[in-house]
Amino acid sequence: MIGKLNHVAIVVPDLTISRERYMTLLGADVSLPVDLHEHGVTVCFVQLPNSKVELMTPLGSSSPVATFLDRNPSGGMHHVCYEVEDIRTARDALVAGGARVLGTGEPKIGAHGLPVLFLHPKDFDGTLIELEEVKQIASS
Repeated sequence: MIGKLNHVAIVVPDLTISRERYMTLLGADVSLPVDLHEHGVTVCFVQLPNSKVELMTPLGSSSPVATFLDRNPSGGMHHVCYEVEDIRTARDALVAGGARVLGTGEPKIGAHGLPVLFLHPKDFDGTLIELEEVKQIASS
């Protein structure tokens, strides 16, 4: 069901400082920050040869990651994102197997402009999992 690892997300207390640290100290290619109002976060992506790292910070005090940052003031790993070909089929199979989907259960548009869902961390060894729908292009 799951495909490639799309990204690992890290909550950071100051996105500007973290972005600069990745660019300067690690020599990384880092995207410009983007506000995702529907998700309550500001994000940027560190481009890697085989995946990405998402740096994220709360967008306002009601952000779902604000409480994460309250508990972890230095920041920390927030979730892993796996690609799936059909997010609704994946969701239905997971729910049938006993997994819980967070929120309404309906996909929202994520940072890459693609549908995403989050799975309850208690169902996956304490790890919050994001699924992102990525249509595979058939090779000819």
